Amino acid sequence: MVMTLRSALMKNFLGASPDWYKLIIISFLVINPLVFFLVSPFVAGWLLVAEFIFTLAMALKCYPLQPGGLLAIEAILIGMTSPAHVSEEIANNLEVLLLLVFMVAGIYFMKQLLLFVFTKLLLNIHSKMLLSLAFCSVAALLSAFLDALTVVAVVISVCTGFYSIYHNVMSNKAGEDSDLSDDSGFENPDKKQTLEQFRAFLRSLLMHAGIGTALGGVMTMVGEPQNLIIAKSAGWGFVDFFLRMAPVTLPVFVCGLLVCVLVEHFSVFGYGTKLPDRVRKVLKEYDSKATEKRSRQEKVKLAVQAIIGLWLVIALAFHLAEVGLIGLSVIILATALCGITDEHAIGKAFQEALPFTALLTVFFTIVAVIIEQHLFTPVIQFVLLTSPSAQLPLFYLFNGLLSSISDNVFVGTVYINETRAALENGSISLKQFEMLAVAINTGTNLPSVATPNGQAAFLFLLTSALAPLVRMSYGRMVWMALPYTLVLTVVGLLCVQHVLAPATDWLTQWQWLTLPSLDVGALTTAH
Repeated sequence: MVMTLRSALMKNFLGASPDWYKLIIISFLVINPLVFFLVSPFVAGWLLVAEFIFTLAMALKCYPLQPGGLLAIEAILIGMTSPAHVSEEIANNLEVLLLLVFMVAGIYFMKQLLLFVFTKLLLNIHSKMLLSLAFCSVAALLSAFLDALTVVAVVISVCTGFYSIYHNVMSNKAGEDSDLSDDSGFENPDKKQTLEQFRAFLRSLLMHAGIGTALGGVMTMVGEPQNLIIAKSAGWGFVDFFLRMAPVTLPVFVCGLLVCVLVEHFSVFGYGTKLPDRVRKVLKEYDSKATEKRSRQEKVKLAVQAIIGLWLVIALAFHLAEVGLIGLSVIILATALCGITDEHAIGKAFQEALPFTALLTVFFTIVAVIIEQHLFTPVIQFVLLTSPSAQLPLFYLFNGLLSSISDNVFVGTVYINETRAALENGSISLKQFEMLAVAINTGTNLPSVATPNGQAAFLFLLTSALAPLVRMSYGRMVWMALPYTLVLTVVGLLCVQHVLAPATDWLTQWQWLTLPSLDVGALTTAH
């Protein structure tokens, strides 16, 4: 049958996405200019925001860069914003782009060390509860200094490695290229049951680690991309940011670990499955052989990477340079001292970060539309009409709700820009702005664990090659995240409402914090 031109165009448009999804995106592109010119630019702007959130929510059908990028290009063409305004937004957030490009790539060259750490944790801690706590805590610690995507990528690599080792041994297939989705070698009921138990074990570890990245990522200015945007808007350094978030993030962290203990102890929400003894034996044997084969050169590489990791922590803590430049220094040191000099080998490190970096640039186009069309001004004004004490929980909840259905980077960027505009207009005081900045940051980071849409690290896990192997579906991920979502959201809300203000006052009295920390005059001039 000869394919018509129309069929060929539809097949090519957005590739393997469902036809209904393609038709919806096409209808968006047709409707937007009509609404903009015939109804109202304000209405068209809100329609664009809703459409963009839809592309984020449907990320499993099609990566949001393509449909979101088409919407952004059309917005510029019909006059919702200008290329100059988009360039200005990108320039204002260049540090965030450099963070994604260089920091994620830098950590790629430290994967050997991170894989080594997680492997030793899994094999040497026999208690499932302690192991879950260790994965959650280590992921939180790493995410406070590294990018959450990178940490999740390392955990995925570890779990994939273990799954492939056991799968290949038990199915009598050798080699890394064997089909891990082929379970024909597990027809024996005992083997099949052990494999299902191993899958459940890996799912729980993946979720604990994923939640850990959220618990640690909210604490520091480099934990999540929107944290850096918020820190820049508020004029906070690394230590300042940590201390200002601490009244909310530290209680939430403790409660998050408590949830980890409880769900494992009571074996609820898909947790509690232990590592089968048969699997542990296979993995131990493999690790022993790998340790014996490890050469002195490889041991030196691990030591070098540990020293570079120490440099990374010190450089970030004392803000010795911009975050992206620190990441670049990690790339240079790790490649130079570990003997990686081939251009193509270095290029692989940038593959994980660049798609999301491109998507973030599209975010800034939508942000430019929001600013130019004053879309969030009524919402912000409504919240700002309430009392200062009521503003904090309202900002937290609004950010949390939006972040759980769309992307927290997008939501955080929009809200901090609007709040900064309110500061410049004299609608709020500097002290209240800084409180609201904390509410925005915690609101975008904590409730967003509810769905894979809110956390880029969760979405990365769900779309990884490992997810179908361990039977990790969208619904199962939401269900396993539910106890964490409820506890983190409620505890975060209570801390924002009742603990944040007095704790900040105490820190200021103890001279750990200095008010004001932001030059409003300079900010207004720059804006």
